[in-house]
Amino acid sequence: MSSTAQAALERMRIDKWLWATRFYKTRSLAAQAVAAGHVRLDGHALKPARELRCGDQLAITIGDQTWTIAVRGLSDQRRPAAEAQQLYEEGSESQARRAAQREARQLAPVPGSDLRGRPTKKARRQIKGFNDSC
Repeated sequence: MSSTAQAALERMRIDKWLWATRFYKTRSLAAQAVAAGHVRLDGHALKPARELRCGDQLAITIGDQTWTIAVRGLSDQRRPAAEAQQLYEEGSESQARRAAQREARQLAPVPGSDLRGRPTKKARRQIKGFNDSC
């Protein structure tokens, strides 16, 4: 392996790493998330071009879930999920927090999440009756 290829694997852009580890579907989505402050390195906000090294601690927020991970490897290619998971290590407290959030979502689903499509004629009458009575 040449010295430039080896040097490239010692550090890489954070948006490219987030894409390669499958946290985001595209590199541009990863760059937007980093720019919006959803990804923090050792507690500090970043720019998408920030270089990442092995051993860095990241906090990644996607929706209502937050991952606290340590970078274990770098890859400039997007690989299958099983290989991508080997590039980072999630902390035990982060795993426990995400499991608790997942369980809470299952026990108490969001109101109205079971409703699909437009209301029926009967449901529209009930909605109108409810709104008129106020």
